[in-house]
Amino acid sequence: MSQLYVIVLAIIVAVLLGVAIYRTSTVKTKADYLVAGRSLPALVLVLTLLTSWIGAGSLFAGAENAYRNGFAALWQPAGGWLGLVLIYFIAPRARKFAQFTLPDLLEARYNQAARVLGTFAILFAYVGITSYQFKGGGDVLHLIFPDTVSSQLGTFIIAAFVIVSTALAGMSSVAYMDVAIGSLVTVICIIATPMLLHEAGGWSGVHAALPPAYFTVFGNFSLSPEGVDQGAGMGLLRALEFLVPTMLLMLGNQVMYQKFFSAKSERDARISVIGWIIGTLLLETLIVAIAVFGRALFPTGEVAAHPREIIPYTARHGLPAFMGALLLGAVFAKVISTASNYLFSPATNLINDVFVRYIAPDASHKRVLIVSRLAVVLLGIWALYQAVYAESILQKMLWAYTIYSAALTPVVLAAFYSRRVTAWGAVAAIAGGTVVTLTWDLHWVKENLPPIIAQRDAIFPALAVALVALVVVSAFTPRPAPDQLAQFAD
Repeated sequence: MSQLYVIVLAIIVAVLLGVAIYRTSTVKTKADYLVAGRSLPALVLVLTLLTSWIGAGSLFAGAENAYRNGFAALWQPAGGWLGLVLIYFIAPRARKFAQFTLPDLLEARYNQAARVLGTFAILFAYVGITSYQFKGGGDVLHLIFPDTVSSQLGTFIIAAFVIVSTALAGMSSVAYMDVAIGSLVTVICIIATPMLLHEAGGWSGVHAALPPAYFTVFGNFSLSPEGVDQGAGMGLLRALEFLVPTMLLMLGNQVMYQKFFSAKSERDARISVIGWIIGTLLLETLIVAIAVFGRALFPTGEVAAHPREIIPYTARHGLPAFMGALLLGAVFAKVISTASNYLFSPATNLINDVFVRYIAPDASHKRVLIVSRLAVVLLGIWALYQAVYAESILQKMLWAYTIYSAALTPVVLAAFYSRRVTAWGAVAAIAGGTVVTLTWDLHWVKENLPPIIAQRDAIFPALAVALVALVVVSAFTPRPAPDQLAQFAD
């Protein structure tokens, strides 16, 4: 059986590496590397958007959430679904703007200070997201080769592969790797879900094996860490702590905007969102269902101690060998894809928003490509360091989402939809949201807050500080110039 898993993974790795090497031959300029020469058609956009969004955050953090709370875990992807509704209207505007990174947008609409602070917020958030992709991939390799590959060794192997494949061809490599991965994952999840439901004894068997709370709106969200029921109000608050960061990350996601900047046209950008909505609704619901069915099949044992592993564990032990190998391979490929996307994105910030903008504005295309690849390697090493020392993928995910959601999403949305928000209002919002998120879990902060506030995640305090700063500072500073607003109008 182990040979089957080796063969499946070897084929996936060979295909992905082949795509990366082939696309490297098409990269000649900065635009080729950073935005795939602005040539991506709608179908490629759909699959690369879907694949970059659904990674370890869904397959490990979301699955851990489902293992602990049942179908209430759908609150987490529901934030993305709500965000996608608004993105349908943002996508053509983003393609019309057509720059390279989100800080390009921040400087055009606000000022250089907003650009620099936005770059720092993206670096913290996206390197954090990349780190738990590495960790999730290491878990997959350990499950496949339990006697020879530890989770930590697997993390190093995944990191090395992602860093090399991403450095080769940039956005062109990432987007076309996503086409293969997105197609594979969608098909395998559609087939595997009913098979696992059958293995668990159908709906009656799943209901008999799981606590009743797993089929309620809030699951176990209302329970305190000591297991005391705190009521539906606390359950709703906890549910929103999953929904709101996911929704706001979706709305301000630089990876998404870079894909829209890479589209062939505004029409391709808008059409791609329709396919993305359908794909995300389907895949994330199937992922939660697979995790819940896995919990019914494997309520105890090794996976109970590491619930983030429930989907790869279920693939390994709950499905026929061939289908299990395909599902495990799909999870493996998905983690690689998402890691590539979130590693590549902050690397473009270092190149476009720091190196080209302030250090070497006249650098040749060849020099930019060399430095770009070096940036991918350095950020990959930083992400690997975080992966080795991170404990909970779910907690790491919420932390990374919160930095981005509170610091950047409000000012990005204001760029497209507000004519009154000012440059210094945006700067204050980015700084305030970032600082609150980075300091919220420090011991000296927690011990000086009332317990009911100290127990909460950072999302609502950080978002409140950012929004207040955005509104108040904008009210007391001069309105934006007409030329700053013109390129963001319909």
